[in-house]
Amino acid sequence: MQFDFNGRRVIVAGGSKGIGRAIALGFARAGARVSVCARGEAALDTLREDAAGDGLALHTAPCDIGDKASLEGYLETALAELGGLDVLVNCASAFGRDDNEDGWMRSVEVDLMGTVRAAHLCLPHLKQSPGATIINIASIAALHASTRTAPYAAIKAAVAHYTGSLAVAMAPHGVRVNGLAPGSIEFPGGVWDQARQHNPDLYQRIRGGIPFGRLGTPEEVANVALFLASDLASWITGQTLVVDGGQVLS
Repeated sequence: MQFDFNGRRVIVAGGSKGIGRAIALGFARAGARVSVCARGEAALDTLREDAAGDGLALHTAPCDIGDKASLEGYLETALAELGGLDVLVNCASAFGRDDNEDGWMRSVEVDLMGTVRAAHLCLPHLKQSPGATIINIASIAALHASTRTAPYAAIKAAVAHYTGSLAVAMAPHGVRVNGLAPGSIEFPGGVWDQARQHNPDLYQRIRGGIPFGRLGTPEEVANVALFLASDLASWITGQTLVVDGGQVLS
């Protein structure tokens, strides 16, 4: 199925790699005007060059999503560049693994408060758009206890809960709010690509627990994000959809 987002304006907060990158390119290929931010300028340059190779133009800007002033500055620029907003995708993650002060604070500031702040700053613009939507990226880690990534799992659970709360609050304004909970997704330079190279026992154990016998791709998550932003999902709000190839079932 081909989605048509011509005339739609999309911000992807945290979109230079992996799932965020695939979502940004997916919307651009479907005709949307897209702005992307991330901390790494080099990755943003590569994204913009790859998009240009497909005949697509993306607006990109560096931004530390965990820093309120940096996020505010980026969103002000992006909203002016796009001339408004129809879709906000919150995709950034600090991936807090360690159960210590730093692991928790980075997860809180980037994964949770980055999502909350971006939503608050963008809502006045989204309320002016017919069919506006917010998509928050959580994780299947939010669905069960985790000793390996305790901060990440707990904060992603908070993101999923906030998604439902915001959906109820924004429904009277015509803004839908949904989330995605991806399973283990592999892409070059990502967590599972590194695990495959440096922790093969963990990689094989995780892969062996997925019914399809492989890890997912960023594009498989991006396809669901585009669906949630489309008119086909007009009666879906407050949901966090699991996109994991059955990983949580095993």
